[in-house]
Amino acid sequence: MSAVPLSLAVGFAATLFSLVPAVGVAWFLERSRSAVRGLVHTLVMMPLVLPPVVVGYLLLKIFSPRGAVGRALVALHCPVAFHWLGAVVAAAVVGFPLFVQAVALAMKAVDPRLEQASRTLGCPPVRTFFRITLPLAWPGILAGAAVSFARGLGEFGATIILAGRIPGETETIPLAIYGELDAPGGEGRIGGLVAASVVLCFVCVVLARTLDRRHQRRLELDR
Repeated sequence: MSAVPLSLAVGFAATLFSLVPAVGVAWFLERSRSAVRGLVHTLVMMPLVLPPVVVGYLLLKIFSPRGAVGRALVALHCPVAFHWLGAVVAAAVVGFPLFVQAVALAMKAVDPRLEQASRTLGCPPVRTFFRITLPLAWPGILAGAAVSFARGLGEFGATIILAGRIPGETETIPLAIYGELDAPGGEGRIGGLVAASVVLCFVCVVLARTLDRRHQRRLELDR
């Protein structure tokens, strides 16, 4: 598989993998008053501030075939280290903080009085979430997915440490560009990859902004 289709597949898989955890963590951070809320927020934001190479190294320590987790995954025929699934995990981890931030902002914009009214009428918290919070926040959730997808497309450091640069299997757009720049005359062959990267990320950012504006207009109409 060439770098562009592989990057798209990795980005989509990472976004889908992150969707439910990002929504759950964002809801916890916005609606919970738990004592561990601050700790959870700090841990979620760590991949955003740590050097990507450090993130990749930590992931490699977790998913290495020499470790318990990696060995178990290999036995289940789901290897992560030096496999395309490693690129998915790396993209998901580095994009997760942005995903959670976007979803948390979307949920923060939902009027809590609507949720309180739902609970007052006898709706349990889980049903209130699915019938009130989620429908009102979904454009913001999609905007977060678009931003997370774009971040995953551009991931380099964590990917090259965890998945390696295996042409046709783990060589995403950034890794392919790096490989070409490291080869004689490679700079003349990266124009298409650079253009594809710029176009894909531009589309994601425009989509995220469009969805965010739609979310804000929808909430204003509901009020």
